[in-house]
Amino acid sequence: MLPGIKRRLAMNVPQHVAIILDGNGRWAKSKGMPRNYGHAQGSKNVERICEEAWRMGIKYLTVYAFSTENWNRPQDEVDALMKLLRNYMKTCLKTAKKNDMKIRVIGDLKRLDEDIRTRIAELEEATRENGGLNFQIAINYGSRDEIVRAVRRLAADCTEGKTDAGEIDEQIFVRYLDTAGIPDPDLLIRTSGELRLSNFLLWQLAYTEFYFTDVLWPDFTKEELIKAVEYYNGRDRRYGGVKEGQGDV
Repeated sequence: MLPGIKRRLAMNVPQHVAIILDGNGRWAKSKGMPRNYGHAQGSKNVERICEEAWRMGIKYLTVYAFSTENWNRPQDEVDALMKLLRNYMKTCLKTAKKNDMKIRVIGDLKRLDEDIRTRIAELEEATRENGGLNFQIAINYGSRDEIVRAVRRLAADCTEGKTDAGEIDEQIFVRYLDTAGIPDPDLLIRTSGELRLSNFLLWQLAYTEFYFTDVLWPDFTKEELIKAVEYYNGRDRRYGGVKEGQGDV
């Protein structure tokens, strides 16, 4: 058996990995290319990492593609990102069919153009019964916005008598989040050396292990993914509890 395969088989592979795809613009600039070129190459890398994640045994992969704050970027860059998104929806359908992926888009989709919303709906419906990687794409997503939208829907249900306010707990609240039915991430990866969450999955990351790397997203390879999972294997996940013989911190 090849050494790399042995190493992967020995690892405890996280069920759900979330990735903040950062560094596309800097990667392009380092090569003397426009930022939009970096976004295009980053999009292609998402497809490669989806395949590698599934081969490793990862069952859920969530990527931060476009945040609610990204609308504040220069208009030409936003327009290019929307064009890239349209094209990606087409290629993603082919990739999902090839790899049996189930696609789900999270975020507030109302601000997106109608044709993009239609393509998203078609993609989700076409892959609904697929049994491979569960691939979540966060588009026009911000965690604070997600929580506010969830609270509004929950409040409306309380007003209409569908939910008893006195019985609200975490299990009820999570049903109103964009990620309802999806397990919380075990591992968060952020590329490009930034050390912040940038309003991504704040509720869901409560007990997630964080892995930060200086590697820019277009350069993030299978080997880099393995490094992140190896780091995850070195963590002691206690979920606020204490193991025998250890301190209480």
